[in-house]
Amino acid sequence: MSVPQLPLALRTPSDQRFESFLGAPAGALAQLQALARAPEADWLYVAAAHGAGKTHLALAACAAAGESGREAAYLPLKAAAGHLQQALDGLERHALVALDGLEAIAGDRADEIALFDFHNRARAAGIGLLYTAADVPDAIGLVLPDLRSRLAQCARIVLRPLDDAGRAALLRDRAARRGLVLEDAAVDWMLTRTVREPAQLVDLIERLDRASLAAKRRVTVPFLRQVLAEE
Repeated sequence: MSVPQLPLALRTPSDQRFESFLGAPAGALAQLQALARAPEADWLYVAAAHGAGKTHLALAACAAAGESGREAAYLPLKAAAGHLQQALDGLERHALVALDGLEAIAGDRADEIALFDFHNRARAAGIGLLYTAADVPDAIGLVLPDLRSRLAQCARIVLRPLDDAGRAALLRDRAARRGLVLEDAAVDWMLTRTVREPAQLVDLIERLDRASLAAKRRVTVPFLRQVLAEE
């Protein structure tokens, strides 16, 4: 069974870059940039709740590696659960491998052994590894003590979910990148009347951008109501 990998220069979403990530802990982006670009950089483990942006950072790291001339691969572990050994085969030719969502394979002993073996081979081969998970290694249900021990040796970044001020900044940032003007009242209305997950807010901005261009109208609260009612 084939498992999706990511040809970086072709398919990495253009808005999932380090410069568009908001709310990172101090020094975190510099650590990620070093891992993406420097062969000897520390391996990283990003722990974050759903919606806090760990996939964004995994893709951004792969994109930065590609821009530096280093071949990278992104593997969503949810897609590889139950056949991780096959999914990992061939990844050792990459300079950076991002393994996203460790909790998806937690508890599957065969998958955990496959990951443990790959971790050791990657270390020997000088490959950079970036892990993401919903929580720290001891809290996601891993059953293999040796794997938990290896993961605990990675430098750790813990992301916090965006608060309302962060969500407002995200809306304004994504709108500005598209040349879309958002009135303050529209931002406040979206935060109280629509979705709250960052990925859904970004999707909402994309939809509003298309609707605003088609209607040649600014994004006001009445326009928001109209667009959402039509959907």
